[in-house]
Amino acid sequence: MLILNKKKYFQSLKKVATLLLLTLFVLNANSQEKSKELSKKYPIIPTPQELKFGKKEVSFTSFNIINNEFKIAGLHPHKVVNKGIVWTDAKGINIEINQDKKLKNQEGYTLKIDKKITIAAPTLKGAYYGLHTLGQLIRENGSQWTLPQLDINDWPAFKIRGFMHDTGRNFQSLDQLKEQLDILAQYKLNIFHWHLTDNPGWRLESKLYPEIQSDKTFSRDAGLYYTQEDFKEILAYCKERQITVIPEFDIPGHTDAFRKAFGIKSMMDQRVLPILLDLFDELTGLADADEMPYIHIGTDEVRNEAEYVEDELILAIMDYLKNKDREIIVWKEGIVIPEDSTSINQLWAQFEGREGHRFIDSRSNYINHLDPLAGMARLYFQQPCRQPSGDSLALGGILCVWPDNNVAEERDILKQNPIYPSIVFYSDAIWKGREKNYPEFWAKIPKKDTKEFKMFKNFEQKVLTHRDLFFKDKEFPYVEQTVAFWKVIGPFDHKGNFSASFPVEEELAPSYSVDSKVYTWDDSPVGATVHLKHFFGFPAITDTKSGTYYAYTKIYSPNTREQAFWIGFHGWSRAGGRRGGPVPNLGQWHTTQPKIWVNDQEILPPIWQQPGLGVNTDEIPFLDEDYFYRKPTIIKLNKGWNTVLLKVPHGGNSWKWMYTCIPVTIVGNNVGEAKDLIFDPSF
Repeated sequence: MLILNKKKYFQSLKKVATLLLLTLFVLNANSQEKSKELSKKYPIIPTPQELKFGKKEVSFTSFNIINNEFKIAGLHPHKVVNKGIVWTDAKGINIEINQDKKLKNQEGYTLKIDKKITIAAPTLKGAYYGLHTLGQLIRENGSQWTLPQLDINDWPAFKIRGFMHDTGRNFQSLDQLKEQLDILAQYKLNIFHWHLTDNPGWRLESKLYPEIQSDKTFSRDAGLYYTQEDFKEILAYCKERQITVIPEFDIPGHTDAFRKAFGIKSMMDQRVLPILLDLFDELTGLADADEMPYIHIGTDEVRNEAEYVEDELILAIMDYLKNKDREIIVWKEGIVIPEDSTSINQLWAQFEGREGHRFIDSRSNYINHLDPLAGMARLYFQQPCRQPSGDSLALGGILCVWPDNNVAEERDILKQNPIYPSIVFYSDAIWKGREKNYPEFWAKIPKKDTKEFKMFKNFEQKVLTHRDLFFKDKEFPYVEQTVAFWKVIGPFDHKGNFSASFPVEEELAPSYSVDSKVYTWDDSPVGATVHLKHFFGFPAITDTKSGTYYAYTKIYSPNTREQAFWIGFHGWSRAGGRRGGPVPNLGQWHTTQPKIWVNDQEILPPIWQQPGLGVNTDEIPFLDEDYFYRKPTIIKLNKGWNTVLLKVPHGGNSWKWMYTCIPVTIVGNNVGEAKDLIFDPSF
């Protein structure tokens, strides 16, 4: 009897334990699901190094700062997180901002949100970044605000995380620069590289040489330059946002304006060095070495005889700036001075740095060359400095904008270049770092259902949330594209005849035999823009020089509608004139005679405002050449499935073998996804 009771007892105990384990499992699953929901609702960019979401949200009506150990250093939380929230309400949620010198990275911080908010950092910079992370998380909810429970331990992978503007070619007002500086600060970029001089203009005032501001020196924007007070204003604006300004006087190349100012025919002229030393002296006099530690002297693209100099001139400038306690930055590729052992090399294109020199990575990420859609995969998958994090030589990276061509209005710089999407995507790579470099995805989105595809898709969702929350009425030409799936087939040999027709246009079939060669469909392409062959040689779909591809998909619509589409067949780089031109004539999508059919109906190209312009048209502004800054194409979609077939020939002078096709919704300046549409490339 006793044995039987013991058996029943252990059986009951086993049931209780099983029930307890099951309950714990369910509770843990529920907790994980809640954390997952919070991570989707409250995406943080750049991604913190260590992040753990809690199980619930915290509601509040105001803030109450009970401690700010960086107040004397100039940290004003209400200026950093400016959302109309009261910061001095004793009934608000408590906030502590503490100094913690035990944190090793000087720009690192911790953030804990629960019953109170606690930010800790070793320096003012870290505390500032912690506040920006807090600002990204705040959501308005009726008369209240909400935050997620979370724990963050965060620090940057790289010391230098920058953004460059070329205002030498195209002047931008202080207001437009400040708008962009605010975005840099929000995404924890800490360098503004200010390219102040170029052939069209020397844009910083000289009081020693006022002739450098005379109208005769400018080939664009005559009379538009930054006074020394303007320069100081930007310095102060940046300092408040923990951004360091790197000013660049680009010499001895790119100096048409400089030479015109002084009537100098050659940079070998003996007057050049004393004048340049005076100009650099004025520049360094505008801020001390603590506030402005770096000076960029260019040295790139010395392409004509008037720009040639002896090494001694560059060395003299370097020595002068070193005596002013400044770090010197030069472009690489650029003039190499054997005696120079200390300059920082800023790498561009696919150039490598000099052995033993510190370097900044600006390779393969010029925004003016980037398609707003396909280009974002490159910024996401490219590993800065080709290593997971910085060290004593690999300092970080700078994202550059070179809108070389003349612009009609300064806002066109933002409209015609995907500046804001690029900053957001790039900020994650340069802050978080990348464990691996993925050159195979610099020109294409990974194939569906791969680990890398899921990585990109998850980050894309974060970007879309940020677009809608933080970029209202700003130029943000990016829509969800990991839902756009395609089949492509080719390249068929058009033998130089772009109008040549192939059997795909007559009938869709799994394969085709043309000229004794069998062609089958490739169902790997994903995205709104697809590079069939990349113009810089990055891995794409083909390395064939010319031919005709076809791309196919179906789009399901729940109703009959007139749908806006972005459609394009050649992305113009906003630099080097109309590289790959001429631009199409009326009746053409591009000079290679591409076509698009929806439900077997050919879709006509736009009525171009500037048809037939040639390559060397740097001074004629772009107006409607690219899909993302012209009116979208309106296409009728039927209820149910709609077939989409594109013909994409390539060859001749054309530079980019690519296509763009994606439905969009545009309201004012705001771009969004077309709702309830489904892509399916199956036959």
